[in-house]
Amino acid sequence: MKRLLVVDDEQALCEILQFNLQANGYEVETANSAEEAVGMRIDRFDLLLLDVMMDGMSGFELAKKLRAEGLSLPIIFLTAKDGEDDRVKGLEIGGDDYIAKPFAIREVLARIAAVLRRSTTQPTSLQGNCLQFEQLIIDLDSKIVTINGEDMAFTKTEFELLSLLMENRGRVFSRQELINRAWPNDVIVSDRTVDVNITRLRKKIGPYADCIATRMGFGYYFK
Repeated sequence: MKRLLVVDDEQALCEILQFNLQANGYEVETANSAEEAVGMRIDRFDLLLLDVMMDGMSGFELAKKLRAEGLSLPIIFLTAKDGEDDRVKGLEIGGDDYIAKPFAIREVLARIAAVLRRSTTQPTSLQGNCLQFEQLIIDLDSKIVTINGEDMAFTKTEFELLSLLMENRGRVFSRQELINRAWPNDVIVSDRTVDVNITRLRKKIGPYADCIATRMGFGYYFK
């Protein structure tokens, strides 16, 4: 049974969501602030439903904190902030979906199911400690990438980027997420640096270059 955490400062809304989600087979806990949620060991949950506008720490701030700590559970924002800039910001900081209030429970259920499917699907083949997509193979132990049986030269950063994207096929990573995961913490990296590395990576994987796709305004993913 999937475990969900609902974080919203409207207690009545939390109760409505909890009742309906439990009725559809989910195990659900609630928190009425981001601070309360932080004390609940969020890593125990499979998905986070998160309000944006709350007193104290906002939903965006909580999401940034979780992604900075390396926590990868899916996050769906539920909020009255439905402007385009708000949606883009929510997705760029690591949100997996964004639902504007007021919403229909059926829509929330459908979005949750879709996000959970994406997060649990492993479209790339995992053989031993290798990632494989057709004839593109990454050996995670020896740190070697081969294409059609030929060893390819990759920098450490390029290797980390390709491994991350292949292992999470279909998941869109913002530039900031890629920076957090592929570069050392003490290195200052700009969005432009990410773009340059992605361009070099596409050239190196040749026939699979189109597999690294851009979702305009959001980031990159392996399709």
